This record gives sequence, structure tokens and C-alpha cells, in this order.
Amino acid sequence: MNIEKGTIKDLEAIMQVYDSCIKGMIELGIDQWDETYPNRKVILNDLKSGNYYIGIINKEIVAGIKIDTNQDPSYLTINWIDKSNHFMVVHRLCSKSTMWNKGIGKKMMHFAQNLAIKKGFNSIRLDTYINNPKAIQFYKKMGYQQLGYIHLKPNKDIYYCFEKVF
Repeated sequence: MNIEKGTIKDLEAIMQVYDSCIKGMIELGIDQWDETYPNRKVILNDLKSGNYYIGIINKEIVAGIKIDTNQDPSYLTINWIDKSNHFMVVHRLCSKSTMWNKGIGKKMMHFAQNLAIKKGFNSIRLDTYINNPKAIQFYKKMGYQQLGYIHLKPNKDIYYCFEKVF
């Protein structure tokens, strides 16, 4: 799989990846995302920021991830391990449901970690929905420590916050 920066021309294909991912999560009873989030406007802004990356297999976009230094204000309530405040944040990691359990997410996260290290950051922070056991297990297997929880969205349960220090 090749990983490269996504561009605005990739928006339609990226939205197909999210649609597939959301349908797959709903089939598993995971209500983290839906038709309102992540939406076209959110992903378009991600692409415009220049911090959105796509995973490509045989010329097909199969995964996406945003990696930047912007954390939700609710992250300030977490007792992070890395006190340097020199971190990156992973947002909206996804892959087509047909690609699940094939190492795609792991490759995207390794890319994010390598990018953070290359840019001189000390850690990666992220959050995931309490009712997404697959993601929780995935991040723990990747060496991320669960440090607390936040409330991100109305009408949703809590989100666990994770961190990996390099």
C-alpha cells in the first residue's frame, strides 16, 4: 500500500471509503459515525489543510487519516504522559470495510507515527468512541495507552483518549 497526501480531487473516492466504513460499523452495532459525521465539508477541510493522507492499493483509495497538531479543547482535561506539549493528533482514521483485518489501519498508524517522529514530535494523541471495541483493542495493540475520557458530541457516549510516547 502506498500512502500519500490526499488532494481535493480525491474527495469523492475518500467519501466512498467513509461510507463503506460507516456501513460496516453500523452492521457491527457501532454508532460512532453516521451520515452527518464525518461529512463532505469536514473531509474537504481536512484536504485543504494539507494534513490528510490516503492509503492506495492498485490505484484505489482504501484508507484515510488526518494527522495534525490540533486537539479538541476537551483534551485539556486529560493527564497526558507527554508533558512537553509537542505532539501530533490522529483524526478520522478509516478504511473500506472490505479492507478490515488486512493490516491497513496498522500501516496508516505506522505512517502517522513515523511522520510524527520525522517531524520531531514526542507523541501522538487520539480519541475513540467507547462503543467501538474494535478501535479500542486496535489502539491498545498498537501500544497506545488509554488515559481517560472526554465528551465530544451531544447525544453520544464518552470517547476514550489514547497516547503513545516515542
